[in-house]
Amino acid sequence: MNQTLAMYTQMGNESFSKAVTNFAPYFSTIDPTFVALRPGYAEVRFSNRREVHNHIGTVHAIALCNAAELAAGTMTTVSIPEGRQWIPVGMNVQYLAKAKTDMRIVADGAAVDWEQAGNVEVPVDAFDTEGKRVFTARITMNLK
Repeated sequence: MNQTLAMYTQMGNESFSKAVTNFAPYFSTIDPTFVALRPGYAEVRFSNRREVHNHIGTVHAIALCNAAELAAGTMTTVSIPEGRQWIPVGMNVQYLAKAKTDMRIVADGAAVDWEQAGNVEVPVDAFDTEGKRVFTARITMNLK
């Protein structure tokens, strides 16, 4: 089993989420909680609170990008073959609606060929508490 996935399984959602933000402190700005993590899938949630707001009182675009990179990166880590590495090389995003509630971020890599080397696109979507998709991203990961 992948070392990161083993940590997630052993630690559980809350403890694993704290460990990730200690390892990569920038992610702590959204105070994320992992809901699910497995090869080809990651789900992260974060609360709508003042610290993630923009000037109009909705969830800031960069908070959504931050969560998207967290979900996609962690999912990539547990999806690629052992001993391989990755690095994000690009991100294309679309803001589809104002994000006014807590957020659910889903990275779905079921269609990604994790065995290949080179660039792959990892799709990530953000949903509000009513299930409305408010943000979508395609993160290009370079698999080594």
